[in-house]
Amino acid sequence: MRIDKYLWCTRYFKTRNIATEACKKGHVKVNDKAVKPSRDVFPMDKITVRKNQINYQFTILDVPPNRVGAKLVDMYRKDTTPKEAFEHSELLKYSKDYYRKKGTGRPTKKDRREIDDYTTTNSTEEE
Repeated sequence: MRIDKYLWCTRYFKTRNIATEACKKGHVKVNDKAVKPSRDVFPMDKITVRKNQINYQFTILDVPPNRVGAKLVDMYRKDTTPKEAFEHSELLKYSKDYYRKKGTGRPTKKDRREIDDYTTTNSTEEE
């Protein structure tokens, strides 16, 4: 089975076209080598897929005949993704939530309230 079709069948990508594009961009590796979408995969191949800034690693156990349900995916692959990859993504998510470059766009409601509190406390101290 082709690697792009396998990734689509095991629900790593929503469409085959997205899986094909990921292979072309070098986000998919089989046995630590970047592959083209037409590369055939076989049981016991080790695959690394970079998706959403996480390197998913898994070993193929069997090749599905067609797209499988989410509950049946584990019959066809063994997930070996290290836990550190998911912890790293959690840190990235939190850093994006609290990070905003100074001077970009209008102040948020929270920013405006902090500015108002700051100006009111400083004006009362001067009097």
